[in-house]
Amino acid sequence: MPKTTFTREEIHSFAQLSPFELKDKFIAIARAGQAGKPGQKEKSQTQMLNAGRGNPNWVATGPREAFHALGYFALAESRRVWTADNLGGMPEKRGAGERFDTFVRQHPDLPGVDLLAKCVAYAVGRFGFDKDAFVHELTDSSIGDNYPVPDRMLTHTEQIVRGYLNDELFDGKPPAGTMSLFATEGGTAAMCYIFDSLMKNGILRKGDRIALMVPVFTPYIEIPELDTYEFDVVRVEASLFAETGVREWRYPAEEVAKLEDPSIRLLCLVNPSNPPSLALGERVAHQIRDIVATRNPNLLIVTDDVYGTFVPGFRSLAADLPGNTLLVYSYSKHYGATGWRLGVIGLNDDNVIDRMIAGLPREEKDRLNKRYGTLSLEPEKIRFIDRLVADSRQVALNHTAGLSLPQQVMMAVFSLFDLLEEGQAYKERIRGIVTQRLELLLEGAQMKISKDPKRAGYYIELDLLAEAERVHGKDFADFLQQNYEPVDPLFRLAEQTSVVLLNGGGFDGPQWSVRVSLANLDDVDYLKIGHHLRAIFDDYAAEWRASKV
Repeated sequence: MPKTTFTREEIHSFAQLSPFELKDKFIAIARAGQAGKPGQKEKSQTQMLNAGRGNPNWVATGPREAFHALGYFALAESRRVWTADNLGGMPEKRGAGERFDTFVRQHPDLPGVDLLAKCVAYAVGRFGFDKDAFVHELTDSSIGDNYPVPDRMLTHTEQIVRGYLNDELFDGKPPAGTMSLFATEGGTAAMCYIFDSLMKNGILRKGDRIALMVPVFTPYIEIPELDTYEFDVVRVEASLFAETGVREWRYPAEEVAKLEDPSIRLLCLVNPSNPPSLALGERVAHQIRDIVATRNPNLLIVTDDVYGTFVPGFRSLAADLPGNTLLVYSYSKHYGATGWRLGVIGLNDDNVIDRMIAGLPREEKDRLNKRYGTLSLEPEKIRFIDRLVADSRQVALNHTAGLSLPQQVMMAVFSLFDLLEEGQAYKERIRGIVTQRLELLLEGAQMKISKDPKRAGYYIELDLLAEAERVHGKDFADFLQQNYEPVDPLFRLAEQTSVVLLNGGGFDGPQWSVRVSLANLDDVDYLKIGHHLRAIFDDYAAEWRASKV
C-alpha cells in the first residue's frame, strides 16, 4: 500500500485534537476514500469500519418490552381516573398492586408483561416494598406527570439501583452503612456535577493537585485543564510489561506510591480502564487502601465503573473505600442504552467530604450558608450528595431538579432485569460477544496481548511501537519514531482501508498505541480490521527494510 497523502506536518497538527474530534477527521477521510478518486467512474466497494466510538451494537430488548408494557398499564390507570378524548388523570395509589395483577392476567399476550410481573414480584420480595406504593411509583413516573420527588432519586428506584450496584459492582458484599444515590443524565453529567460541586463547596480549589490513573477516558484529562480548574495533574501510569513488546497495562508500585503525597487532593480513575479495559488488580487496590489508611487519609476518589459488569467478580474501590469514594456508573454500555442517558452518582452516608465541609473555616461556611440558605434553615446540615443535586440546577431551580421520571423507571427496570436469571444470562451473552470479537481482531492482526482474568474486553489498546520491537527489534521501533508521527498508522488505515480507530495517546496512553472498540461492529468486521492493521504494519516493515538497502 502507498503512504498516506497527508504530510507529516499536517498529521502532527491534527494530532493536537481530542481523539473524539480526530475521529471525525478519520471518518471524513474514510468516506472520501469510499467515494473514490476524481475521474473514477465507480465508487470504492470498501466498507467503512468505524471502531472508534464505544456505542454498543446490542440492545437489551427484554427490559425495554417490560418498560413499554408498563406504559400500557400506566395509561389504563390514568384513564381509570379520568377519560375525555385524549385526556386522562393522575394514577391512584390505593389498590394499584391488585389492579396491576389483574392487568397482567388479562393481557397474557402483551409483549414484556411476564418479565414486568417478575420484576415487580422480585422487587417486592427482596426489598420489602409496599406493593401499592411501588406500583404507583412505577406507574405515575412512567407517565411523567409529576416533578421528580425526591429530587435526588425516586424512593423505590434508589433502593433497587443500590441493590443492583451492590450485586454487580460490590461483588455482593457491600460496605457498612448506606450509599445514597443521585440519578443523573448519564455518566457524563455525573462527571460534570462532581467537579463543579467539589469546587463550589471549597473541597477543591483552582490549581489544586489531583491524580489520574492513565490511560483514562479523555474528558478526565481535558476537564482539569479548563480555566475553571487548572489543576496540577499527577499521572499514575500503567507502564508494566509482561514481556518485551507486550504491555500488561498494570501500575507499578512506585507509580501508585505517588498518591502518598498529601498535596494530592483527588484521584480519578476509570475501572475497568478505558481504553486498556482491565479491572484494577488486588495488589494496586490494596496499596491504595493502605495509602488512605496511613499517608493520605483525606484523598478523594472518583471511580467511573461503567464497564464493571463485564468483569466476573468485579469489586469497586467504592466498596473498599466507601468514605473516600464517589462512584460513577452508567447503564449505557451494558444495556445498549447510550441514548437514554442513565447514570448515577453514589456516596456513602459516612464520608470524608461531609466531614471536610463541616471543618471549613467560618468564613467559608458563611459563604456556603448563603449559597444554600434558600433550601434549608440549617444549610450547614445539607449533605454533599444533596448539594450535588442543588448545584446541578444552580441552587435556585432545586425545586425542579432531578432526572426525568420515565428515565428513572427505565433505570429501575434495567436493574431488576439484571437481578433475575434472564438478566444474568444476558450479561454472559454480551461478555461472550466482546471476548469473541477480541479473539478475531488478534487473529487478524497477529498481535500478542497479556492474558488477564480481569479483562473486560470492551476495548483493547494496542501499542504498535511495542509490537514493532517485539516482532522486528528496537531498530525497527526507532525507525518508526524517527520517520513518522505516532498517529500516521491511523491516517493510513482511514485513507487506504476506511477503518477508523482512535489514537491511544489521546487517552494519555503510549503515543503509538491505538484504541479499538469491540462493542459496535459485527464480529467478522474485527477480523477484517485486524487484517488491515497487520497489512499497514507490514508496509512499515517493508519501508524500514528498503531504507537499509
